[in-house]
This record gives sequence, C-alpha cells and structure tokens, in this order.
Amino acid sequence: MVILGLTGSIGMGKTTTARLFAEAGVAVHDSDAAVHELYAGPGSQHIEAEFPGTACDGHVDRRILSQRVLGNDHAMRRLESVVHPYVAQHREAFIVTAQARGDKLIVLDVPLLFEISGERNVDAVIVASAPKSLQKSRVLMRPGMTAEKFEALLAKQTPDVDKRRRAHYVIDTAHGISDARRQVMDILKSIAHMQQGREGRFQ
Repeated sequence: MVILGLTGSIGMGKTTTARLFAEAGVAVHDSDAAVHELYAGPGSQHIEAEFPGTACDGHVDRRILSQRVLGNDHAMRRLESVVHPYVAQHREAFIVTAQARGDKLIVLDVPLLFEISGERNVDAVIVASAPKSLQKSRVLMRPGMTAEKFEALLAKQTPDVDKRRRAHYVIDTAHGISDARRQVMDILKSIAHMQQGREGRFQ
C-alpha cells in the first residue's frame, strides 16, 4: 500500500485538494476532522483540564482556546501534547483499517507534516501551494481572522518554498477546482504506473 502525505500551509488549498482525492475514490485521513472529533467528544475534558474555561457541555470553544494559545509558545506546546498523540492514534487506526481492506493507496492529510517530521512515515509527499497574495486573501476571508493572526500562524509553519522543495508532487491551487482536479488525477496515474513497475520508485 502506498501512503501519500498531503500538506500545505494555511490557505493553500490543502483541504480542497484532499476532497479531490476522496472524490477520485482514495481513502483520505483528515487530521483536522480528528481534532474536531477530539474537541467535540469525551477528549474535550483533556483540553478543559489543561485550559480551564475552554470547554462547555463536552465541546471545546475553539475561539476561546485560540485566544488562550495563540502567541503563547508554552500554551501551544501544552495543547499539542494533548492533540498530537490523539491524532496520531486516530491516523494509525485509519492505516490499519485501510490495510485490512486491501487498499492500494491512501492519503494522509497532515497540516504540519514537515513540522512533526511526518514525511518519514509516508512514501511520498504532496504539497498544495499557491502565491502568497492569494493565500493571504483566502485566509483573511475567514471569520475572526486578522493580518496579525495570519502572520502568527505562518510563523509556526515551515515556509511554503521549503515545502515545495521537499515535496515529491506540488499541486498548484491558484487556478480553480478543475485545474487542481486534473493535477490530482495526473498524480494518481503516475503512482499507478509506479505500482505496476513501469516507472521506478519515488525519488
């Protein structure tokens, strides 16, 4: 089974790209969805224990939590100490299930793939990317987002130029869904050829 790691900085179109892989019939593990599950389920009590007042009725208020951790490295590390192990376990369970099904290919959507050295655990890396001006305009359209918050988030992430340099495949998301879908299909065709022994291995 080929395991692809999909990543991309905030506002680069990673989530949409993941949906395109799913549309093509590929099983995709969504790290963001795993975090939502943590925040909305019994795991929210662990967040509340670390950050009292951030959860109510078994749900974490992401707005309040963001206010508590953004710009505070110590608080962010405390949050990551809860979130990262949970997501890793969720991901491993997904991989085991996919192997049992006999899947030939899966995609792991991991926002901080390089930041957690996750590239070591996949066969190839795909990076969703776009010009910074487009990235910024996308992000600033999000409710509650500011330019300062955007820059603070970027500072926590590996620069896009480095991600692209380290990727096996780069999907340019600047030209619409149809163009991105074509790029996804090209990648799937390329990997299918590799699996059939026609083109060698990932470099």
